[in-house]
Amino acid sequence: MRASKLWRLFAAFFRIGAFTFGGGIAMIPLIQKEAVENYKWVTDDDVMEILAIAESTPGPIAINAATFVGYRACGVWGSVFATLGVVLPSFLLILVLSFVLQQFQALQVVQFAFRGIRAGVLALLIKSLWTMYKKSPKGGFAYVAMGAAFILTAVLNVNVIFVIIGCGIFGLLSARHLERSAGK
Repeated sequence: MRASKLWRLFAAFFRIGAFTFGGGIAMIPLIQKEAVENYKWVTDDDVMEILAIAESTPGPIAINAATFVGYRACGVWGSVFATLGVVLPSFLLILVLSFVLQQFQALQVVQFAFRGIRAGVLALLIKSLWTMYKKSPKGGFAYVAMGAAFILTAVLNVNVIFVIIGCGIFGLLSARHLERSAGK
């Protein structure tokens, strides 16, 4: 039973790694589909925690998320199998492409293929944004934090680390404010 679960973890994350272009954020809908809906290794709330943890820890989001889901599903070995599963497709693809890409990058058909891939990645990113928005708490504090974080990162080019720390502090202060308001 345990060995088959480890191999299911590996296979699920191998598929996620093999068929998702655009990085870890684009993988989130697939991780949610596989880990929550198909195998029930984690819950939707766990996926939100995964995003928060994966965004605030060093390393690629997809690897952090795979490690987290794998650990929740099967402990340390689960995290090893899930992490290897998500990394191996990219490693193999880059290995192969490094040998052939220079030969074919000037071909128009290759350029068109990459344009199509970029469009698909954009759709996955928008889907991730919509899923996260639906699961996130709503209200004035959340909208202020979201708007400020967007402006700070996209417009003012503030380092993401400072924005994450600031949002954490803002969340703590807003929770404290709500507790005081409820206590009155």
